[in-house]
Amino acid sequence: MNDGRWRKAGGTLIRVISVWAVSTLTMLALAGILPDFQLQADDGDTVTRTAFTAAWGAGAFGLLSALVWPVLVRALLIVPALVLGALVFFLNGSLLLIALRLIPDGRGDANPETAVVVAAVMSAVASATSTALAVRDDDAYRRRLSRLADRRRRRSGMPRSADGERGGPPGIVFVQLDGVGHDVLERAAAAGIMPTVAGLLADEAGHRLTPWTTDWSSQTGASQLGILHGSNFDVPAFRWFEKETGTVMVSSRPASALELQRRAIARTHDGGLLTVDGASRGNLFSGGAEELALVLSMAARLGKGRGSRAGYFAYFSDPANAVRTALSFVAEVVREIGQSVRARVRKESPRVKRGGLYPFIRAFATVVERDVVVAAVIGDMFAGRTAVYADLVAYDEVAHHSGPHSRDAEKVLTRLDRSLGLMLKIADHTPRAYRIVLLSDHGQSPGETFAGRYGLTLKDLVRAGCGLPVPRRAQRTRSASEARDAVRIALHRPVVGEQEAQHPAKPSDPVVLASGNLGLLSFPDIEGRASREQLDRRHPALLGTLAAHPGIGFLLVRSQKHGSVVLGRDGAEIPLAELSDGDGPIAAFGPGAADAIRRTDGFPHVADVMVNSMYDPESGRVHAFEEQIGSHGGLGGEQSRPFLLWPRTLTDPLDAVTAETPRDAAPDARPGMPAAAPGGSAAPGGSAAPAGPAGPVVGAEAVHRVLARWLRELSGPQIPLRQDGFTGADPVDEPFPDGPVAHPYGPADSASPDRAGETTEGPVTVLRPLPSVPDPGDTVPGARG
Repeated sequence: MNDGRWRKAGGTLIRVISVWAVSTLTMLALAGILPDFQLQADDGDTVTRTAFTAAWGAGAFGLLSALVWPVLVRALLIVPALVLGALVFFLNGSLLLIALRLIPDGRGDANPETAVVVAAVMSAVASATSTALAVRDDDAYRRRLSRLADRRRRRSGMPRSADGERGGPPGIVFVQLDGVGHDVLERAAAAGIMPTVAGLLADEAGHRLTPWTTDWSSQTGASQLGILHGSNFDVPAFRWFEKETGTVMVSSRPASALELQRRAIARTHDGGLLTVDGASRGNLFSGGAEELALVLSMAARLGKGRGSRAGYFAYFSDPANAVRTALSFVAEVVREIGQSVRARVRKESPRVKRGGLYPFIRAFATVVERDVVVAAVIGDMFAGRTAVYADLVAYDEVAHHSGPHSRDAEKVLTRLDRSLGLMLKIADHTPRAYRIVLLSDHGQSPGETFAGRYGLTLKDLVRAGCGLPVPRRAQRTRSASEARDAVRIALHRPVVGEQEAQHPAKPSDPVVLASGNLGLLSFPDIEGRASREQLDRRHPALLGTLAAHPGIGFLLVRSQKHGSVVLGRDGAEIPLAELSDGDGPIAAFGPGAADAIRRTDGFPHVADVMVNSMYDPESGRVHAFEEQIGSHGGLGGEQSRPFLLWPRTLTDPLDAVTAETPRDAAPDARPGMPAAAPGGSAAPGGSAAPAGPAGPVVGAEAVHRVLARWLRELSGPQIPLRQDGFTGADPVDEPFPDGPVAHPYGPADSASPDRAGETTEGPVTVLRPLPSVPDPGDTVPGARG
């Protein structure tokens, strides 16, 4: 026993001396290369004296980094993560200057700019040396992981079995690859772009890949809210306008995310998927977890905000990590600039602007967020947490601007695959076994932007259809000209000329918002949801102009005579109650489109007019109403087809949804499965409904039920923590109930008896204003949609 301890101590001492020696040599080399960095007195020194000075400076720098750096990072938790990454260089340089001042006789000196460079190089070299020593000795690496796991296990009191196996029930880690569609993942695995994923699929006893279908709003805000909190009711898009408060809700604003989370908890009476010993990493919502890192909704809370930043404190407290990530950040910025220039030189099409702050936003998403989240997940696994949900947003960010099938996006997938491989290796050394589940919240559909294809934005087209002034660049387009002609014919009067194009906004002007290829039109001065008849009286050419445009697939609007209707080209008009897949304006959008539209139509905050872009099923193209050549947010193509990659030891998702769905539920009372009529009788329409599942998992709420069931299978029933504002609910834990069972969450579009903070005025649910209205600039770096 003592011999083993002495060997371990000796090995550690050798590694420390080795890193110190390499750092000393690096400092000597830099002193010889950089003119403003010296380790000698002004009149010169002997080689021995200079070497001693370098060794002293390297040792002092290493000690300061180990002792002072964690304190500095903790003090800077209030600094945004993007800024902290930039400060790493300057803080490291400051530590080096202090180390040089500690050298006897003042022989070390450097100007501040040179100190930043020297500190960065020395930290990188020290990190590379330490990593090389660990990689070279695999046994030592495994022993270190096991010792760390044993320490965590002893602190948590988790037992280890007598035969050395890990004790306790398995935990589960959900890793969300943001924006990676089912088909993209399948192709990447087959092409060798993601070898880790390919290995999981190749193992017959390993994992199984299955697609699921999003709601109409195919974006992270709706999907992740449904997955983590069990309800995405009344989330019609990534951003939408709420008339009662005059607020534009945006999923990527902390205050909006917090309010959406509050509404979901009030509706489901459940804290979320992660309420029992869970951790939420890099997500929009907490899922009820106590352990947080880079969680957007918690950033809006003063008390919890610092807690959500603690994840990157743990990562950046290691100066080697900080410097490595900072260097990678700079490299990613340079990589993006190079790729953008190459795309312009080659005149690639479609293409969007990628200048301004975008290179830094991309670097944050692909480097900083990835490194911090992966490190936090690994820490959670060593801590033995029951459930971890992490979101890696790198692919989604790059695919928006480079395209979902581009070479740039494929390189990001390769780097994400390496991170997944690291997690899988770490799982072999954790104090409890872990099941790794990969999933995505949506896919992405390629295509030229609406503005790039037709020369004007959706807002320009709407304003032209209303007879309002539009910018000069849009007036010269064919679409605007046709809209103006339609207005002239309908009103029998000329429309506003160019000289009035720059008029100030009026309260009666429509609010036009975009969420990928989904557009939302709201008229603030019309109380409640505007009807088709009201819009035709006020703007007789508007709906016809939009429905006839080749870049628009269909419209959803409420009619006083027929209820809600779907409008399309050539005068197509179908009442929503009669809408069916494969028919009329939605013929190209595939199965499930009609039900998705019907569900959104029942939301209190559905827009006056919902606009979905065209979709070409042959090419898979859509036209985003934002500056994105890879988009999501509406219906059409791969954006609505994310994936679940799950261990075969868990219940099949289709079986799990069937077990969690009440037998007497109405077919479209809740998305999740094409439900059968009770007893397998004929479904509406006269055809016999199957007794079991007939298609993929439908809707984010159904995915929540699948993940919750897997948690119960591994760890027993999850008892939600009772929090202020909601009551706990007893989960259903029967595989196939014999009779009707009341689901703890209730139908997604049924009225909740306990919806805190809401009142009802006619058909519109009115929410009390937030204590502070979200500021338009109150966002985090990167596209989180």
